[in-house]
Amino acid sequence: MKTLALLLTIGIVFAAAESRPASAAGCLKGAVVGGVTGHYVGHHGLLGAGIGCAIGHHEARKKERERQHENAYRDDRGYR
Repeated sequence: MKTLALLLTIGIVFAAAESRPASAAGCLKGAVVGGVTGHYVGHHGLLGAGIGCAIGHHEARKKERERQHENAYRDDRGYR
């Protein structure tokens, strides 16, 4: 138990020391869904939340890229 607390503390310190701004688009929604799913599947809520956050962030970035591509296409065609 002490080892787990030490590892969590070290992880928090390194995460706080990160200098670039965080982009949490999609992470919160994915973490909630993944955490609930992980809890019901095998009592692995934290693992599910972490994976859900990563997937949610990936999907949000993919949608943003599609939106930017669509806007660029409209600008090229003269649509507004």
